[in-house]
Amino acid sequence: MSARAAPPEVPFFDHEVETLDRAALEQLQVERLCSLLAEVSAKNSFYQRKWSDAGTSDVRSIRTLDDLGRLPLTTKQELVDDQAARPPYGSILTYPAERYTRFHMTSGTTGSPLRWLDTAESWDWWTRCWRFVYGAAGVRVEDRVFFPFSFGPFIGFWAGFDAATRLGALAIPGGGQDSVLRLRNLIETGATVLVCTPSYALRLAQVAREQGIDPAATSVRTTIHAGEPGANIPATKRRLEESWGAKCFDHCGMTEAGAFGFECIAQPGGAHFNESEFIVEVIDPMTGTPAADGHGELVVTNLGRWGSPAIRYRTGDLVRLNRAACVCGRTFVRAEGGIMGRVDDMLIVRGVNVFPSVIEDIVRRYPMVDEFRIEVAKRHEMQEIRIVLEMDEAAHGREVCHRTVTAVSDDIRHTVGLRVETAAVAAGTLPRFELKARRIVHTDVLS
Repeated sequence: MSARAAPPEVPFFDHEVETLDRAALEQLQVERLCSLLAEVSAKNSFYQRKWSDAGTSDVRSIRTLDDLGRLPLTTKQELVDDQAARPPYGSILTYPAERYTRFHMTSGTTGSPLRWLDTAESWDWWTRCWRFVYGAAGVRVEDRVFFPFSFGPFIGFWAGFDAATRLGALAIPGGGQDSVLRLRNLIETGATVLVCTPSYALRLAQVAREQGIDPAATSVRTTIHAGEPGANIPATKRRLEESWGAKCFDHCGMTEAGAFGFECIAQPGGAHFNESEFIVEVIDPMTGTPAADGHGELVVTNLGRWGSPAIRYRTGDLVRLNRAACVCGRTFVRAEGGIMGRVDDMLIVRGVNVFPSVIEDIVRRYPMVDEFRIEVAKRHEMQEIRIVLEMDEAAHGREVCHRTVTAVSDDIRHTVGLRVETAAVAAGTLPRFELKARRIVHTDVLS
């Protein structure tokens, strides 16, 4: 294997693999792909049926990365339909059910939830993927990693928790506690790494300030975020880092596919895709054909999750690939600016495409805004949006809050080219989220 040298201060999990030259990396991917396809084609009835229907049942002829494009794309709706037809798990399991040791469900934020099982081997692979996340963020054996997360069936940070223990770090669960108690435990245990959604990290920082505690004065030096866009949005990342006085790292993944992306220390350089464990493609979301400019919908194939594989899986995430060398020394391709949004999140308002991530980047520039919501409704057969801003008028003053409402509206108009209605609501009005935030609300009438 040929690998690049990297500055000694750059943290890695597997330096040799993460710095392979492109030819060696693709050779590794092809070898793992061929092993995966041989196992799946022999034992997985979902893909046997899918590939046979597409006329590509002989997967032994797939010997290059370009050949992979001959297999049909896989969608979440197919998996949902398969589980409905063959409950409770569908036909996606490669092995008999008794070989599986982990049960999880998708969050259901983008449709019907999926039940997902993993074998012990597949779970080992999940935790290995998280070790890349920790390695890039510089998490070490002496760290104390705090998870303010209720450990239910959503996969959330289960793999991150197990990966922290395998690293040898102290993993501290924060389930079954309210925010005040979680904050107290974080402080009393001397947690150095905070792992949660970006929304909840901001909420926890707000609770700290309400308790007269400066979150930046705690022992937390690193925050790692997943579950929703935010940590890759410049204004949100800046607010997270300023709130906690810590370095903020984004991570991307999903229940069906695995932990496929992570940020390195070269920020804002975008999230690296873990190409030793995944093959990534980018397609035009409308046609399903390869996106020549690397800008489109992300498609992933996981290479080590044989028990319940995702092969050419349409993630619904929009990315722009950056293949230029990263200063960290990794040769893994990057998503420039991280996940840009989701195909199904895009709003079309009076003919203008609007992504919620762009709205969030604008709103988070104003520190007096504690939370926000995007209300969507039809008016005269046209889709309209209204941005609701939660602010503490007693703390900031009525005039400051009024100016902020106007400024946010002006910023959206200048950035997006769209006039939108904005309004303020009192502190504590909008909901808070521990898991994926649901800030887009569809309503019949704008309130």
